Amino acid sequence: MDKRKKEKTLNTIVFIFAVAAALLFIMPTIFTVVNSFMTTSEIKANYGTLIGSASEKKDTFVSKNVNLKFIPDKVTFSQYEGVLFRSPDYLLKFWNSVLLTVPITLFQVVIAVLSSYGFSRHPSKPKAIIFFVYVILMIMPYQVTLVPNYLVADKFGLLDTRWSIILPGIFSPFSVYLISKVMRRIPISYVEAAKLDGASEFQILTKIFVPLCKSAIISVTMLVFIDYWNMVEQPLIMLKDTTMHPLSVFLSQINTGDIGLAFAVGVVYMVPTVLMFLYGEDDLVEGITYAGGIKG
Repeated sequence: MDKRKKEKTLNTIVFIFAVAAALLFIMPTIFTVVNSFMTTSEIKANYGTLIGSASEKKDTFVSKNVNLKFIPDKVTFSQYEGVLFRSPDYLLKFWNSVLLTVPITLFQVVIAVLSSYGFSRHPSKPKAIIFFVYVILMIMPYQVTLVPNYLVADKFGLLDTRWSIILPGIFSPFSVYLISKVMRRIPISYVEAAKLDGASEFQILTKIFVPLCKSAIISVTMLVFIDYWNMVEQPLIMLKDTTMHPLSVFLSQINTGDIGLAFAVGVVYMVPTVLMFLYGEDDLVEGITYAGGIKG
């Protein structure tokens, strides 16, 4: 009985800690959403006046104590009206993010599936060496490869174009590594049975490998999308034309007078990733933890 009480007490403590940690992590999101529905006057009254515009060349700081509020005195959609209808720059940057992220995600996953099929179905020593190089490139931070990417883009005249970001993103090794590890776990008996039925390589890929790797492919799609949706370094280095910058870069450059709009823009910016996560949460968890193991 004492042992059960100890286990129950321990579980309760762990549960309380988990709930507290979850609230701590989700609080900035709740804070952003709630404050996006406040009026500009209420935001300024609660958080003080942000001093130091770019023209004054002063550091930005809060001039008085900040009053954190999670319940607005008056709910208003004026911030969203300003973002969606009165400030076209925000929508332009949003579509810049879409034009960069969607092609990278789509083509990277397609190339990763085809490459992973080749690595898993027809292993050889040269392919093992290439796969090892993929692993080395994957563990290297992007900042290490940024200079070579810049030099190559400059050599081919791709600087200040979206291709300077899209092409390196399409051939990222992360997706190939993860999907290859999953495909290698598919039993060879499945392939042999398909061959006995006269299936071609394309049919084996589309009818066996892709369905069995569905969770891993969805997981990779979500992770790649979120990664490039939040990219900052690549556009800053590769795109000199600021009109081509995505919203991830523009968010950090919103001037201090538009703090109310910043909340609304932040919420709009979170919508695609939140919807994607809600849609593919189960596949994301299964694709990462289960690693494509075949059930049953």
